[in-house]
Amino acid sequence: MTSPANKYGPETSLPVQQSYVNGAYLPSKTGETFENRYPGNDEVICEVEVAGQAEIDAAVTAASDAFESWSQSPAAERSEILLSAASILRSRNSELAELESLDTGKPIAETSVVDVITGAEVIEYFAKVIQAIGGRHVDLPPAAFALMRREPLGVCAGIGAWNYPIQIAMWKSGPALACGNTMVFKPAEQTPLTALRLAEIYTEAGLPAGVFNVVQGAAGTGSALVSHPGVAKVTLTGSVETGKIVLEQAARELKKVTLELGGKSPIVVFDDADFDNALNAALVGNFYSSGQVCSNGTRVFVHAPIYEEFVTQLAQRTQAIRVGDPFDPATQMGPLVSREHYEKVLGYMELARKSGARHLCGGDAISEGDLARGYYVTPAVFANCQDDMEFVKDEVFGPLMSVLPFESEEEAILRANDTPFGLAAAVFTTRLDRAHRVANALRAGIVWINAYNVTPPEVPFGGFKESGLGRENGLEAIESYTQIKTIYTNLGGVEKTY
Repeated sequence: MTSPANKYGPETSLPVQQSYVNGAYLPSKTGETFENRYPGNDEVICEVEVAGQAEIDAAVTAASDAFESWSQSPAAERSEILLSAASILRSRNSELAELESLDTGKPIAETSVVDVITGAEVIEYFAKVIQAIGGRHVDLPPAAFALMRREPLGVCAGIGAWNYPIQIAMWKSGPALACGNTMVFKPAEQTPLTALRLAEIYTEAGLPAGVFNVVQGAAGTGSALVSHPGVAKVTLTGSVETGKIVLEQAARELKKVTLELGGKSPIVVFDDADFDNALNAALVGNFYSSGQVCSNGTRVFVHAPIYEEFVTQLAQRTQAIRVGDPFDPATQMGPLVSREHYEKVLGYMELARKSGARHLCGGDAISEGDLARGYYVTPAVFANCQDDMEFVKDEVFGPLMSVLPFESEEEAILRANDTPFGLAAAVFTTRLDRAHRVANALRAGIVWINAYNVTPPEVPFGGFKESGLGRENGLEAIESYTQIKTIYTNLGGVEKTY
C-alpha cells in the first residue's frame, strides 16, 4: 500500500474505516464521517466513521465484560498472547510501516526501522516482565501478617497522538494488557489507520474479544470516552492544553491518569564535548519526523567558545537534509501531518524571521515541483536567539531549531530550566563530573548524557511540570496500570473492647 498518485508505488485508496469493538468492525450509528488525507499531496486516503455515544458505550461494555476473565487469566497466558502479537507485528513490519507513512507522511526510512519495531519491543518487554511482578508479604508477629496484592484497574482509555500512531498504541496497550486490564483506544483523527491493524493483529494472536478496542473520532469522541463512568484510567499522549482538559474530566470521578504531553527540551553542549556527536544529536533531536516529536531538543544551548563553528556546521548539515516523497527510500524528511499543522508551523517560521534572531537556513514552504501539493517545509536553523522570543518559548512541533550561546555552566542550567515544560533534556560533555552535575540539575523527566531521544522499553519515559504526569515504559509503568490491595490476616483472637 503506497501513497495516492505516488511515483514510488501504485495508486491506492482505502474503503471507509470503522471502529473495532469486541473483536470485529462496528458500523457507526452517527452517520458522520471525516476525511483522512495523505500529507504528501493532500489527497483523500479514505473516509472514517465517527464513533458516537452508542459506539463508546459498546466499546466500554465490551472491555468491561472482557475484563472479568482477562484479569483472572494467568500471567503466563497473557504473556504468550502478547508475545505472539509482537511476533506478527515484526513479520508485518514492512506493510505496517508503509501504512504508517501513508497516514503520517513520515519517511519510509523512519517508519520501517522505528515505529513498528519500537512498539513491538515494548509489548515484548511487558509480556516477559509481567510474570515476575508480584506483591509483598509483611510479617506482623506474634499473630498476624499482611499481603499486598497488585491488581489491575479495569477498563483503560488510551488516547493517541498523530506523530507515532502505532507506536503509541503499543506503548499504552502493552503494559495495560499485560497487567490484566482491558483497553478502549482512540487514535488521533489525523492518523486513524494503524491502530485498527494493531487491533486485528491482537485478535489474530488470540487476544479475547473486547480486551482491545478502537474507536474513531476527534475531540468529541475522546471526551465521551474519558467521561464514561465505565472507564477506570485514562492515558493520553497529546498537547498540554488537551492534557489539562482530560485531567479535569477524569478528576470528576477520580480516575487514574497518565499524561505524556509537550516539551521545549534543552540540549546543552559544552566546549569539551565530542563535537560531531553533539552535532549529530542536535540535528536528529530537531528534524527527525519533521520535528514532530514531543521530546525533541529544540533549544540548543552551545558554549560560547565553540558557538560559531557549531552553528556554521549545523547550517551546512541542515541544508543537506533530503526533503521529499515519504515513499522514496532516500528521503530523510517528509511533510508535516496536516494542513492545519503546516500553517501553524509556517506561522512560527515567520515569527522567527521577524524576531531579530540570525536566520541561517530553511523555514520555507515548498511551493514548486512534485512536492508543492503536500505539506512540506524546509528545516530551519536560527542562531543568536533570545530566551523570550515566542518561537523559542513555545512548542512549535516542527523543523525549527533555536541555537543559543551561553558562557557558564550555571547560566546554561538556569536558562535551560526556564520553561513551563520538563519532558527531556541532554548534556554533552566529556567531563564525568560536569555531566552528572548538570544532569542532576536539569528539571526534566529524562536526561541524556552524550545521547538524545534514546528510549528503550526498560527505561521510564515521562515529564516534569507541564510535560505530564506518570511514566510510560519501564517497571514504573506497572504502577500506572495496577493498584495495591492490602489483605491483613489475624492469626489470633480479637480483644474485647466493649
